[in-house]
Amino acid sequence: MPFIDLSAGPIEYTDTGGDGPVLVFGHGLLMNETQWRAVIPLLDGFRCIAPTWPLGAHRRPMHPDADLSQAGVANLIADFLDALDLHEVTLVLNDWGGGQFIVSEGRDHRLARLVLASCEAYDNFPPKPARPAAALCRVPGGSWLLMQITRTALFRHGTAAYGGLAKSRLPDEMMDDWFEPARRDSAIRRDLAKFVNGSPSKRILNDWHSKVVRFDRPVLLLWAVEDRMMPIEHARRMADEFPEARLVEIDDSWTLVPEDQPGRVAAELIDFVTTT
Repeated sequence: MPFIDLSAGPIEYTDTGGDGPVLVFGHGLLMNETQWRAVIPLLDGFRCIAPTWPLGAHRRPMHPDADLSQAGVANLIADFLDALDLHEVTLVLNDWGGGQFIVSEGRDHRLARLVLASCEAYDNFPPKPARPAAALCRVPGGSWLLMQITRTALFRHGTAAYGGLAKSRLPDEMMDDWFEPARRDSAIRRDLAKFVNGSPSKRILNDWHSKVVRFDRPVLLLWAVEDRMMPIEHARRMADEFPEARLVEIDDSWTLVPEDQPGRVAAELIDFVTTT
């Protein structure tokens, strides 16, 4: 897989290439680019770039001094867009919502559109079901222990953990790919701990949100009605806050809408990009 060296460290990515409209994808905690494996093949005619951000499933560790806070990773996205000299980008986020802070950081000039698909918003960083794992990573050896827990069926398929992210069963081989880097590499566990402990106070998050919703280009809120981690009420509120927002509610899905409803997600992305 190709990678690009940024000031914070190497970022691997897949790139379908071509001259079509550019979509850059974000993924969730302890996930990687394969989160979009069922959607990207349906986006014929688009240039789809799926990086693996340093959220714990990255295969190459970041530099020890890398800023992996929420704002730090948002700036890393901006650095990536700059390094590839991408223009008129549609940034698509699912599960992890911190990529939207590229707007509050004032680095959104390469974006033409923003897609928030069942992701963190307001002060929901991290969502309640993820908070025990975040707390575990705050204690010495906690990130190592968390990665041992990822081996268990209860963590992988129980609805209180990763089994609660998708109504369809997540394949074990995909989760092996997600969890293996941090199990084998202490530097990646270091990055994981830095990220999960990098969320600011609710006051700061809400201040950032007030800046994000000033984004003056088209926004698609693509939200699972049944999502228990990312409340549909968040999307409905944001639909009235952004100057130019379109709300699409997705049935029969939980947080990982690219997993539960890939065809619907692809169709909505195509319609959104081609009509705005």
